[in-house]
Amino acid sequence: MSSQPLPHTVSPALCASGAFTLLAIACLTIMVGCVIVPGLTEIAARLGVGQAAGWLVTVPSLGVVLLGPLAGWCIARLGNYRALGWGLFAYGLLGAGGVLLEGAPLIFADRFLLGGATAVVMAAGTGLLSHFYHGPARLAMMARQGMAIELGGVIFLFIGGLLATLGWRWPFALYLVAWLLLVMLRLWVPRPPEATPVAAGHGGNARLWAVHGAALCSMISFFTGVITLPAHLHHLGLAPAQIGSFLAFVSLVAVGAAWLMPRTATRLGEHGALALAFVAYAAAHALFALAYAAAHALFALAGTLPLFIAGGVLMGLGFGLSVPLANHLVVERSPAATRGTQLARLSMAIFSGQFLASFMAFMPTQGGGAFWLAALLALAAAAILPWRIRG
Repeated sequence: MSSQPLPHTVSPALCASGAFTLLAIACLTIMVGCVIVPGLTEIAARLGVGQAAGWLVTVPSLGVVLLGPLAGWCIARLGNYRALGWGLFAYGLLGAGGVLLEGAPLIFADRFLLGGATAVVMAAGTGLLSHFYHGPARLAMMARQGMAIELGGVIFLFIGGLLATLGWRWPFALYLVAWLLLVMLRLWVPRPPEATPVAAGHGGNARLWAVHGAALCSMISFFTGVITLPAHLHHLGLAPAQIGSFLAFVSLVAVGAAWLMPRTATRLGEHGALALAFVAYAAAHALFALAYAAAHALFALAGTLPLFIAGGVLMGLGFGLSVPLANHLVVERSPAATRGTQLARLSMAIFSGQFLASFMAFMPTQGGGAFWLAALLALAAAAILPWRIRG
């Protein structure tokens, strides 16, 4: 994640340190769940919720979805800068403070509210970033934001794993990074004039529903692979470390695809780039289903490993093209006064996709049912949503 601005594209009011700060803040959206994943089993047992360990990761996503309208209301009233400051403060307090709580009701209420703080940080951070960039420069920064999010997932998972070896409480300290970023925000990011506050939910482009739908379908497609692949690959004989390396590889492909997104959107058009993303998702899941079926029939993984790798490349391509582009489309097509509300709705769509993808685990594994369903969803999205966005 480079801190150097793009030549001739950055407003003079935002220095390189300010650009770095806003890109680093974007990492908090994926950090909310992943920092405790490496030590999740022990953390859940120590907190007394060992039978519901997965909910420690899932409940913040649910908080983003259900508290998203409140986040949009706060941004509309406070403006992006003030809302982001309060969101960062609440993120650090609720994230790190969870380690001090006892009892499932308090712990899950804390994680739920942490999701609300994440919604504010995600929407207000993107809204603030959009103030300093315009046109092609904004598209390039949305791509960099997507790269930052994916790199953040890899980095925070690694650091969270290291901290978990020191003790089960240590991963929670990573949430305090939000307070460091709050200080950086105050030091290096100037407060822009805010648009006139309006009632949340009013104004905006009616066609944004298609952009939100694209974000929802993209996250369902991506996280179906993230959630279901580890179990399939483990069943085929891969060790946990190898599975982790494979998922990290997919994330790095997504970083590269996000870097290529601006020129892809320029060459194919925004609708063409989005269609390409969903076609890549569909092909990825079809390859996963075929590879799993073949490996299962042959009782060997080696012969089908190239298919899994190709599927991973395509899945990363789909994510890297679609999610940063959805951010850009919402920013470009929203009036400044309602942009925070629309970005909060985008956050809801993104985390709804993550949440809905978890139900793919209940699909029958024989025949790669989840993969085929995800492929059909991606094809339907490719056939409908890009053209609604274009129109």
